[in-house]
Amino acid sequence: MIWENSSYLWLLLLLPIVYGAYWWFRQRQIKKRALLFDERLVGQLRLNYWKTGDKIRLAAMMTAAFFFIIALAGPKIGTEVREVQRTGLNLVVALDLSRSMNAEDVRPSRLDKAKFEINRLVNRLRGDRVGLIVFTDEAFVQTPLTTDYSAMRLFLDIANTDQMPTSGTNFTSPMQKALEAFESVEELDGAANVLLFVADGEHHGPSYDGALRALVQKGVSIFTVGIGTVEGGPIPIYNSQGQLTGYHRDNQGNTVTTRLDGQTMQEIAAAGGGEFYEIRSGSDNIEPFFARLDELERGEFSSQEYADYQNQYQVLLLLGMVLFITGLFFPDSISEREKFMKRFKNSEKT
Repeated sequence: MIWENSSYLWLLLLLPIVYGAYWWFRQRQIKKRALLFDERLVGQLRLNYWKTGDKIRLAAMMTAAFFFIIALAGPKIGTEVREVQRTGLNLVVALDLSRSMNAEDVRPSRLDKAKFEINRLVNRLRGDRVGLIVFTDEAFVQTPLTTDYSAMRLFLDIANTDQMPTSGTNFTSPMQKALEAFESVEELDGAANVLLFVADGEHHGPSYDGALRALVQKGVSIFTVGIGTVEGGPIPIYNSQGQLTGYHRDNQGNTVTTRLDGQTMQEIAAAGGGEFYEIRSGSDNIEPFFARLDELERGEFSSQEYADYQNQYQVLLLLGMVLFITGLFFPDSISEREKFMKRFKNSEKT
């Protein structure tokens, strides 16, 4: 047995307190009555009093309160088995965490804008598996392919340029990691494999042609998102208090300006059978990618049976209502008892 709202069970502690208060009040009333009236007079005044009926009324009321509290806590007993069929596709997001992603030519910054758009994407997913790869010169699997979108959002939220050991940009590494991610999951009939490449397009590593060709041969659809402007901007440096302390400079002391290389991103998308999307301002988005994602084929991941407990508060609530009504109308005098028994016998005959 489990409980829907187990905190309500603390209300059960009130029952002995209420009963104790009632008992104390009755004893006090008896003592006061003994001081004012003779015991024989009290007996004559209460000639028809039925002590057993009074006890039954009290017990019914207390038991009804007990059942009401248990029902309020929501007891769940037994199991309810449901079969769920999940369909979806495999989506890997490769996010550039090189230092140039801190540039603020796209507000609030290239990286913050990229994370915002990826979050919007995750919120739109329904049953699809999604994974996150972060990269600079090297690539790391931040989140393997999963349907746990909460975990995806968590790791996306903590992604930043300071977590990477190097600050360059090499497109070969994330492509290889993405291929490994797709190969690590079961093959599904009809399920599309999609790689969403999010970067500013600056590539400083060896040729990625071999890794790109392997993804295409695997049947992976590659979409790219270029974040930044052609004019570019400097790369800010902030201290631990979030204050701007300067801008990155080259070996000659000149301020480094980073620019969007859209041509490279377009070539990758064209080779991968996808599309290139460009974000040059804070108002731009990847809404067209959502539409393309809906058009891709989805395979059946699995048919899973989920066991859940059935809430049985209705039974307890009904018992509580019966006991409450019984306590409310049960006779506590001999004359009322006789009338009650007479009605009960007549109902049995009919």
